[in-house]
Amino acid sequence: MIGFLTLLEKEFLRFWKVAFQTVAAPVLTALLYLLIFGHVLDDHVTVHGVRYTSFLIPGLVMMQVLQNAFANSSSSLIQAKITGSIVFVLLPPIPYSAFFAAYVLAAMLRGLMVGLGVLLATVWFVELKVVAPLWIVAFSVLGGALFGALGMIAGIWSEKFDQLASFQNFLIMPLTMLSGVFYSIYTLPAFWQRVSHYNPVFYMIDGFRYGFFGVSDVAPETSLLVVVTCFAAVSWGTLGLLKRGWKLRA
Repeated sequence: MIGFLTLLEKEFLRFWKVAFQTVAAPVLTALLYLLIFGHVLDDHVTVHGVRYTSFLIPGLVMMQVLQNAFANSSSSLIQAKITGSIVFVLLPPIPYSAFFAAYVLAAMLRGLMVGLGVLLATVWFVELKVVAPLWIVAFSVLGGALFGALGMIAGIWSEKFDQLASFQNFLIMPLTMLSGVFYSIYTLPAFWQRVSHYNPVFYMIDGFRYGFFGVSDVAPETSLLVVVTCFAAVSWGTLGLLKRGWKLRA
């Protein structure tokens, strides 16, 4: 537990000491999305009977939770590998499960802090009701944990920053931007609706949004099952890589 808590504290302080960049900047980005899209479309679009700005806010919150959870664990590992400081994490007798838990929990904390910041900054623009708070908590926590674990895989696999950028630009960004953050998938043609159902991020966004409005494109129970399954699969893969020490031990 001492090793786990020490590593968790290190990972937390790593992003908290530069909170202006790691927390405040993503909140500002989400605000810009809201101001631009909300201003242009709010008077012309409603989704499930909800004003477009109201519909957009939960999507922006969840998008920032996922992207920042991924960024935290992936950037931490790649920096440690490039600078050589990863050796100081690997030398102590810390179980790989504790290593995994500390990185994922720190990533989840950063994602949740950014998400809460986005919510507090945007809620002044519209009246946003909370219908099912437990669904909000469940999807935000699981989503942050899933992308924290995925960030560990990216950080372990990457040997340079441009490889990590490729992972983020060609996988994470498309998955989040094409997941229904800015639209309901039922506004898409039938083919793209079917494609959207293969995107796990869609279920996180849709289930999270259900907690606010009580309506969704897919039953929240189905979304939760998909997210839990994905989290279990990604965690199993990450733990396997840590156990082997792949690209971590010389």
